[in-house]
Formats: sequence, structure tokens, C-alpha cells
Amino acid sequence: MVLDKKLLSILVCPLCKGKLDYDKEKDELICRADNLAYPIRDDIPVMLESEARSLGIDDR
Repeated sequence: MVLDKKLLSILVCPLCKGKLDYDKEKDELICRADNLAYPIRDDIPVMLESEARSLGIDDR
């Protein structure tokens, strides 16, 4: 999936309300402030803390 730039500009991290970066390879939205990656499933961003994974050192 190629995330629409307009959608990416309005989506924010549900925890800190900060900017999200799109990782095209892993199909995730990344919050650098909270070190979390939110998955995108079936072209829909899953913006739930319980579904996010913690970023490892290699992901930061």
C-alpha cells in the first residue's frame, strides 16, 4: 500500500499526538517520540496502543 500523503498529514500518534512517519517496507506508521510502530492492515492504519509494537534499536 502507498499511504496517501493527505491522510499521513492528519494522522497523529494516539498517545502523544505527535507526527508519524510511514515505513513503506514494513507497512507501519512510526512514532519516534514513543518508539512505537502502528501496523497497517488491509490498507487501514490500526491506531491502537495495544496493537502497536515497540521499536527495537535497529528500527530507531
